[in-house]
Amino acid sequence: MSDNQNVDVLEPSAPVKKTGIAHRLYTGEISYDFVGKRNRWYLISGIVILISIAALGFRGINWGIEFTGGADFQAPATVTATTIEDVRSAVAALEIAGDDLSVTTIGDNTVRVQTQTITTDTEVTAVKAAIATAVGVEPDSVAYSLIGASWGQQISTQALIALAVFLALVMIFIWAYFREFKMSIAAIVALLHDLVITIGIYALVGFSVTPATMIGVLTILGYSLYDTVVVFDKIRENTHEISNSRLTYSVAANNAVNQTLVRSLNTTVIGVLPVAALLFTGWFILGTGPLKDLGLALFVGMIAGAYSSVFIASPLLAQMREADPDMVEHRERLARRAARANEKSTHRPKAKPVTVAVGGDAAAATVVDPGTLGLVSAKDLDAEARRQRTRQTRSQRRK
Repeated sequence: MSDNQNVDVLEPSAPVKKTGIAHRLYTGEISYDFVGKRNRWYLISGIVILISIAALGFRGINWGIEFTGGADFQAPATVTATTIEDVRSAVAALEIAGDDLSVTTIGDNTVRVQTQTITTDTEVTAVKAAIATAVGVEPDSVAYSLIGASWGQQISTQALIALAVFLALVMIFIWAYFREFKMSIAAIVALLHDLVITIGIYALVGFSVTPATMIGVLTILGYSLYDTVVVFDKIRENTHEISNSRLTYSVAANNAVNQTLVRSLNTTVIGVLPVAALLFTGWFILGTGPLKDLGLALFVGMIAGAYSSVFIASPLLAQMREADPDMVEHRERLARRAARANEKSTHRPKAKPVTVAVGGDAAAATVVDPGTLGLVSAKDLDAEARRQRTRQTRSQRRK
């Protein structure tokens, strides 16, 4: 190789940084039309709600003895792996407790037995003796109390009042925070959606409804509200001064759903995993008790809450806002603007061919399309493109 021969050395190009799905959703590189396909989500939710209502109508709710009334026995015992089954078998053999027999443990030193209402002293004595024999204590050590149905009705009434007050406060809070009453309506519809589905699942699987269930229901309403508020806050940000943008309300709302989707999924998965462990322990290991009732309410409600925030609340809000006169006018204005742009591009004059002489010989001139030469008609140039560049001095060019 000669010394004066130039060699071009190609530097390795920098590796292209791959962006995650969360970033691509946030920037709009990829997106899914949640709002535009709202009828599909309404249909799915409608079917699930109909199944829940049918389960409530045909199977009903299995109320615990705290609501229907019953007998409660508690005995001191050293709890082992077989304690619950031993006590259950001993009491069930008397054929007094009925189908409402529930055996749980309180800590590691107390066994609790709940049965249907026992009316005679003889039956109470027999149950106390069976429990005492199963756990190895004296019958007098077994405590007995009667739970009246009126007390359960008072608990049910107080729970309904608490639910109504909660929904009213939620509506007022969202209205005051977002300054948009339609957001309050959409949030309440999503909460009722979650509530009906959760209660329907309880009726379908036959789990008893206890005070722990009530606690779980109120808790999942809070989870559902949190997801909804996060999405609504992003919708408010995207639709700020929407009348001055080129986006409709539905498009801006759908962008907000996509931008918060990963966050909602992460929050739901992190919350559902420990609840699933709680439900598994209460259902398959303990077999009964407050862990089972509380776990099912939280598990079903959290999943339903995440679904309703994305697929129900946001599309419903966009649908109601699109019906407002200002949004109707905004869509019509965008449609007129798009029509004018389309008409302008359709009637744009075609470039005229030009004659180019090859080597100064007019005889060898050829007709070519100006687009192939990079020529642009003066009519197609805007004022900024036609402006002459300022001339730089030699010292400025050297910099």
